Amino acid sequence: QVQLVESGGGLVQAGDSLRLSCVASGRNIGNNAMGWFRQPPGKERELVSAVNWISTTTYTADSVKGRFTVSRLNAQNTVYLQMDNLKPEDTAVYYCAASRFYSASAPNAFHYFGRGTQVTVSS
Repeated sequence: QVQLVESGGGLVQAGDSLRLSCVASGRNIGNNAMGWFRQPPGKERELVSAVNWISTTTYTADSVKGRFTVSRLNAQNTVYLQMDNLKPEDTAVYYCAASRFYSASAPNAFHYFGRGTQVTVSS
């Protein structure tokens, strides 16, 4: 079992940047695909970005292309989501996720989730 803890959320203004971090414990995630999901108020959770075990990005949602970048540092069991040029519609709870597979690009390929971190973007 893997535990995931997100951090780095907060209240920012439109156009600002944030970097979310996700630290895994309980097992080494070096062989696992990792992803970031988000759930805006009143909406379903959606996959934002995913990265495979060798740090290749396998999925980026159209709504964040060119603004969000996922990365990982396996030596520290950590995954990041760099979010630039934030927009009010990016307001959501952001969740880190781990897959049992080496590579994943679909929401149902992720099996473990953190508790989330709130990102609020004001206009």
